[in-house]
Amino acid sequence: MSVLSGKKILLGITAGIAAYKTASLVRLFIKSGAEVKVIMTPASKDFITPLTLSTLSKNPVHSTFYNKEDENELWNNHVDLGLWADIMLVAPATANTLSKMANGTCDNLLLATYLSAKCPVYFAPAMDLDMYKHPSTIESLEKLQSFKNVMIPATSGELASGLVGEGRMAEPQDIVSFIENEILSKLPLKGKKVLLTAGPTYEAIDPVRFIGNHSSGKMGFAIAKAAANLGAEVILITGPSHQKVQHSFIKRVDVTSAEEMYTAAHTYFSDVDIAILSAAVADFKPKNVAHQKIKKKDATLTIELEKTKDILASLGAIKKEQFLVGFALETNNEIVNAKGKLERKNLDAIVLNSLQDKGAGFATDTNKITIIDKNLNEKAFQLKSKAAVAVDIMNEILLRIKK
Repeated sequence: MSVLSGKKILLGITAGIAAYKTASLVRLFIKSGAEVKVIMTPASKDFITPLTLSTLSKNPVHSTFYNKEDENELWNNHVDLGLWADIMLVAPATANTLSKMANGTCDNLLLATYLSAKCPVYFAPAMDLDMYKHPSTIESLEKLQSFKNVMIPATSGELASGLVGEGRMAEPQDIVSFIENEILSKLPLKGKKVLLTAGPTYEAIDPVRFIGNHSSGKMGFAIAKAAANLGAEVILITGPSHQKVQHSFIKRVDVTSAEEMYTAAHTYFSDVDIAILSAAVADFKPKNVAHQKIKKKDATLTIELEKTKDILASLGAIKKEQFLVGFALETNNEIVNAKGKLERKNLDAIVLNSLQDKGAGFATDTNKITIIDKNLNEKAFQLKSKAAVAVDIMNEILLRIKK
């Protein structure tokens, strides 16, 4: 999955012959998992039709502030469009539009939206050789970059005039790759590895029955995605779960039992920078597993249990530079019990959940947590979606690994 997945991309198209390439550009953004909206300058519609772009983007294409032929139509709010976007890209960016962007000229919807945008702005110049080399164009390019706008350099090749030289807009695939790489280079966990455990474990009684718990894996999967979105390479070791995650930075390892999770965690632990153990691992397992289904003969059944291996404590005992995070699900004396677990297992931080809090715990879409670090600093959070909680957890980890 691309780093652009889930991003909202606002594509501004200006009146250059390279506008014909924007159909492919929109398709590539959509394929990467992004949502795309398009703004065209009125003159750009001579080069590619709004119908083509609206069909590919599955969104209306905007060109003017309002439809002069419909008195009742609402205006296209440039402020809303600018605030909607996670990324704004102007491609092709003609010499005319570049000059207007650099000097704050605001005579169409695209330029008004550019001046309102709060997100990163990229621009891909496209013009003939002499225009690209003209001092006024060079000044515009330098000025826009001083605004922290990001230029996607033009390439050399055959131009519309028949000349061969610099000024050709970068190809759509190269534009997408440029933006992906530029985003990745700024992600705080780029080059880091994160080990994450999630879900329940099932401990077999016989070939049919098992001992398990109500964990859905939602919290762990949300953390895995949050870590991957920060640029980390994530190894997600999960017990039986219906949760799914699609991200090119996440490697999923499926296990069933506590023993299998223990083995997998120890396999990867030495190579990671951060380990977050959110799985609800069974504390006990049947001492003897029946090879055949146990028949219902007597009124009662006694199963002898033995302790499973403590994955968290075992990693705490061997950790070196890794930042190790555990989870504590408590029903009483929550803070005291969580701090005890933090210290006993040599953790760097622990995430406390209380089943006393409505909306927290297993199988819900929300969670309410308190994070306690190894210095016993506590930070409580309000009830939030598990996706938002995952972001909070990763942000707190980032603050501590940077110290």
